[in-house]
Amino acid sequence: MKEYKYKINGNIYKVAVGDIKDNVAHVEVNGTPYNVELENTSRPVTVVTAPRPAAAPRTETGAKVIASAPAVAGGHQVKAPLPGVVLSVPVNVGDVVKASDTVLVLEAMKMENAIHAGRDGKIASISVNQGDSVLEGHLLLTIE
Repeated sequence: MKEYKYKINGNIYKVAVGDIKDNVAHVEVNGTPYNVELENTSRPVTVVTAPRPAAAPRTETGAKVIASAPAVAGGHQVKAPLPGVVLSVPVNVGDVVKASDTVLVLEAMKMENAIHAGRDGKIASISVNQGDSVLEGHLLLTIE
């Protein structure tokens, strides 16, 4: 039996609901048993079947196809340390940066992560835009 406490007009009632058979519920209110007939509301049941998502594309060998930015020959590649969304890219191609300069801000797990250049140099290419989603290891930019 499921037990409930109700307060109605300042009075406390202890209600225990027992078995329900053929629209009749066996209920006990403050120790007094009652048979309560439930209203028979037969509504059509709508079963919602959500379409299954399409399978991710795969190569002939069965490996998943994940788009990644093309690698730029030469230079220091700054890659995403974790998956996330690019919030801002405060540098432009041709800018000279120091190793400790923030070259990109990445949001991951509701936190902003400043991505640093990692070495002194000049920005050779930027492979992402603001709002792009990236996976771990995705090429963000290249420094020469």
